[in-house]
This record gives sequence, C-alpha cells and structure tokens, in this order.
Amino acid sequence: MTPTPDTFGMQRSLRQCLSHMAALLYRQGHVLETVTIPHRGLDRSALRVLDGESREWSTCQRVLESSAAATWNAQQRFVLTGLGRELLFDMFGEGAADCA
Repeated sequence: MTPTPDTFGMQRSLRQCLSHMAALLYRQGHVLETVTIPHRGLDRSALRVLDGESREWSTCQRVLESSAAATWNAQQRFVLTGLGRELLFDMFGEGAADCA
C-alpha cells in the first residue's frame, strides 16, 4: 500500500517507533516474537524497564497504541496488532519475527 500524503507522516513515525522498540527489546534480551505473537507480549514490568532505558519509549508506546499498531492482549500484555506486525515485517523481513 502506497502511503498518501496524510498517512506518510504517521507511517514514518510508526516505523521510527517500531525500529526504536526493536532495538530496545534486543538490548533487554527480548526477541521480536515477544511482541509479534498475540498471546505473548510485554507485561507492565517489562514496559517500565523499557521506559527507564529510553526517554522516547513512552511516546513511542502512545504512537503505537493510538495508531492501532499495538494493543493490550487478554493477558494485559502489550503486543503488536496486524498493522504493527505488517510494518515490522516490511522493515525487517518476515523471517525477522516469524509468527508461524
């Protein structure tokens, strides 16, 4: 899907947040599957650690949630939605976070 002028800025911001999230997860010893598999996700404790590691994390989390790229699963863990997974796979390749 080609972004329109209206969605280009949001997609760029989403991509920046996804990239930042991937780097933070890696530094904390997580894998991308932590957030790409709907029944896994990050609990609030893990999110506090990410927030402590990066001044930008809380903003990125809000951007991901407000754009519907991330949500809270039934276990109250932070996970990417289909949109978030699609953008992440577009950026890093499907094999980077294989959900199968």
